[in-house]
Amino acid sequence: MHPGEHIARIGIGMGVAGMLLATAAWGCRTPAGAEAEPAAPARKAAAVPGGKKETDTPAPRKDLEWRLGVQAWTFNRFTFFEAVDKVKSLGLHWIEAYPGQKLGGTDEKAVFHHDMPAAAREEAKKKLAEAGVRLVNYGVVGLPGDEAGCRKVFDFAKEMGIETIVSEPAPASLPMIDRLCKEYGLRVALHNHPRPARYWSPDIVLKAVKGCSPRIGACADTGHWMRSGVPPLEALKKLEGRIVSFHFKDLNAFGDMKAHDVPWGTGKADVKALLAEMKRQGFSGVFSIEYEYHWENSLPELKACAACFKKTAAALGVKVR
Repeated sequence: MHPGEHIARIGIGMGVAGMLLATAAWGCRTPAGAEAEPAAPARKAAAVPGGKKETDTPAPRKDLEWRLGVQAWTFNRFTFFEAVDKVKSLGLHWIEAYPGQKLGGTDEKAVFHHDMPAAAREEAKKKLAEAGVRLVNYGVVGLPGDEAGCRKVFDFAKEMGIETIVSEPAPASLPMIDRLCKEYGLRVALHNHPRPARYWSPDIVLKAVKGCSPRIGACADTGHWMRSGVPPLEALKKLEGRIVSFHFKDLNAFGDMKAHDVPWGTGKADVKALLAEMKRQGFSGVFSIEYEYHWENSLPELKACAACFKKTAAALGVKVR
């Protein structure tokens, strides 16, 4: 999301002040005096849902597939149900929800959140199934420092069929979160809001995930890197093997906190180079369109983004579904 709006969004389930603190020094490394959990060796395969294998530095695959979806924050002026309909109208089948969006079902007061009641959850599942849209990611959501609080989010994600929780937790919590990722068969992607947010720099992310299993990595927000003066291509190369998901953007300017989204391929991001790099890395996750401009009527620009993505992927020999 655009700078200035991100605090309210992450503040649901996470202390706002904590989001702006500098990262702790050790991330997934075990604190002194605590029993160490064996870390996943670098470049060694780790089990993931579906019986597949993943590595810190995956080899490029000839049968590479990408999934293109939308971050529901793109439609934050609308209900979650309306967001699902808009994703369907784009011919896309994947959505990333965020906490706090008005649901749009029979309960006018209900919002999409990991604390929403069972009836609202069932309505959301039914809406998604009828639209042919799959809920794959959830965030940016707070993951607190206590295990019980984290389990609420993980239980919700498991129930809703979510693959990845997108968050900006304290580095000191990562060993516990990593253990929950393994237990639940889920992944956590550390999101980069603009400087001075906790994970604004890829170097900070790498420091935090050192010693973590491959289930914890980066949610690469290319637009926020651009606003922070971080070249997206350089950031992707640094994070090779640790990229879990994307909030993909192209902006009209680089190094400007006021820069805004533009249709992919028309801005300063060099979309073709970014996608070529992800093919080289063998990335097979989800690209979420997060478009934070022309809020009330962004569908024409989203269609242009999707067309650019599909055309570029086809030229690279990558399937899109």
